[in-house]
Amino acid sequence: MSRAVATVLGIGHLRPASGTWASAATVAVAVGLYQAGLALAVPVLFVLAVLAGFWAVPRYLAGRGDTDPSEVVIDEVAGQLLALCFTVIPLWRHDVADLALAAWPGWVVPFLLFRLFDIWKPWLVGRADRRHDAAGVMLDDLWAGLFAGLGSAALAGLYHGAIEPWL
Repeated sequence: MSRAVATVLGIGHLRPASGTWASAATVAVAVGLYQAGLALAVPVLFVLAVLAGFWAVPRYLAGRGDTDPSEVVIDEVAGQLLALCFTVIPLWRHDVADLALAAWPGWVVPFLLFRLFDIWKPWLVGRADRRHDAAGVMLDDLWAGLFAGLGSAALAGLYHGAIEPWL
């Protein structure tokens, strides 16, 4: 069971860039839920992914030499969901009906920023990654998700507050 959770039902075995595949699948699920009128399922899934990840990752890594194998992608799922919460919830609160096409920056920007922070590993993301333990596997992506979410919100605020009025 821990392997199924840690690899998100095998998505972690997709190559190349298993983390990007997991993030893309997460975005697709989140957009689908939003389009189906289940926007609040995204933050619920975030909480469930965090809990599942902190349960599964230590069990999956037990007795292994590699402390962060590429097939473990539940951390990417949790981080990507966190980043998406920063745009999905405000769009839902403003009754935006179409996230897929009309509000596409609401999922594209969090995806791109999350992948950037997850790969680049600035500041707290890198510090968590250097822990080389199960908690670090989860924490680096949660920090990346937080930074991506904050960056997405800041860019949306900049666009809607400073750029859009001039268009």
